[in-house]
Amino acid sequence: GSDNLIQRIEYIHEREKIDVIIPNFDAELYAFISNEKKLKEKGIAVFVPTLKQFEERHKANLYEFGEKYGILVPRSKNITNTSEIFALEKEFSYPFLVKGKYYDAYVAFNAEQAVMYFNKIASKWGVPIIIQEFVRGTEVNVIALGDGKGNTIGAVPMRKLYITDKGKAWSGISIDDEELLKITHQLIKKTKWQGGMELEIIKTAENKYYLVEINPRIPAWVYLAVGVGQNLPEALVKLALGIPVEPFKTYDIGKMFIRYSWDMIVPIEQFQSLSSLGEL
Repeated sequence: GSDNLIQRIEYIHEREKIDVIIPNFDAELYAFISNEKKLKEKGIAVFVPTLKQFEERHKANLYEFGEKYGILVPRSKNITNTSEIFALEKEFSYPFLVKGKYYDAYVAFNAEQAVMYFNKIASKWGVPIIIQEFVRGTEVNVIALGDGKGNTIGAVPMRKLYITDKGKAWSGISIDDEELLKITHQLIKKTKWQGGMELEIIKTAENKYYLVEINPRIPAWVYLAVGVGQNLPEALVKLALGIPVEPFKTYDIGKMFIRYSWDMIVPIEQFQSLSSLGEL
């Protein structure tokens, strides 16, 4: 729970002084937001969205979020039971997306698949499950950083080149898309977004932009932003520490990132210690 997480951080802070924490796990963000003041008193800085910002951009609230801020968002509906799936044909046509409130999204082409994905996601993340209209087009993403006053410190759009079976980018390229940047700047200005964010957007063949998700933290592909000239993690750390930051104006277009993984060779005693005690 939230209390256990904060207690653990305080325990680590007593042994290894922590200046700044950059949360990267959606399910833990609420704990950092609600304990921001407490952490600051301990000398630990965070720069995260406000509770209002965090709540209103939830997948379950995204359609209303789009209406409020003038952004196209696919129609969606929250359901809590598999029995509701069979009545969805009145509102949605197949295929549609079955999404978890924190993670996971699958395209269902019939009711049987929708039930299977509902159970799979609910067992991991609970309910509600979000049913979202499927929009055909090219998926484009933006990593951005807001200063909490309506200013965009940096923003880099990219197009996924290779996607895993979980829908995660394993390779991508920075792109030149003025409309995408305009949407990002306006969103940060209107919401006064504080902290990092990732916008997941579908660009249709008619050049319409549909916002399908807002991740309220820096995404895994953040190093592409650094590689094209916008060191957003460094800027975020400075903002957390109250150091003035000048907005980035440009970035390199046409640069790629390619993710890779490697094996770590460790003594089993270390793995056992980490698994059972949570430390080495």
